[in-house]
Amino acid sequence: MVGSLLWARGLKKQFSSGNEPVSVLQDLSLQLEPGQSLALTGRSGSGKSTLLNILCGLERPDAGSVGVLGETFDTRNPEALKKAEARWGNLRRQQIGVVFQEANLMPALSLLDNVRLRARLAGQDEQDCQDWLERLGIGELANRYPDQVSGGQRQRAALAMVFAMKPALILADEPTGSLDRQTAESVIEQLFELQARHGCGLILATHDPDLASRCNRHLDLGHLPVP
Repeated sequence: MVGSLLWARGLKKQFSSGNEPVSVLQDLSLQLEPGQSLALTGRSGSGKSTLLNILCGLERPDAGSVGVLGETFDTRNPEALKKAEARWGNLRRQQIGVVFQEANLMPALSLLDNVRLRARLAGQDEQDCQDWLERLGIGELANRYPDQVSGGQRQRAALAMVFAMKPALILADEPTGSLDRQTAESVIEQLFELQARHGCGLILATHDPDLASRCNRHLDLGHLPVP
């Protein structure tokens, strides 16, 4: 797997429902090369969001290992995992763009300043930040705060933050779920355009089969074997 943008081996994750353990991921492995896109599909509860959280370091698997951009994180080495938080944080700030189902904006900053901050942390030029808001159709809202705009507008600002990073890897969890159809199509066009232009990897969790078909590869978590 040397040279891969991202890989995972033997991932396992379970949660408790009452007194019963519920397996979400069981011995899952995957690999992504630079410039590739992978669609994650499956019923609600099949583990799409959990997998994305593991791949960006926000959640630990019960077993298995993950390699991202030359960094390896292995559950068999608990001491190393304790020291991994700073490395994961640096990756998310500089090279991994994460799009959550709910926009993750700082409420005390305007939409434009949220985008500028993300670009600055990633070491990118802030000059493009207004342009990204314009391209996503919310340029006139640049100086408004998150609580002054709609949920869909906040989500577009969150996407602008990721685009301004020019990341090596984008992990997107239902990124257009709160957008109307026309806006969603425009946003997706720009997402794939960004990926093609910069050669970044993309893992996209979605319930939309048309959107999934646009990715190079497809992993249906709902059809993985369950113990």
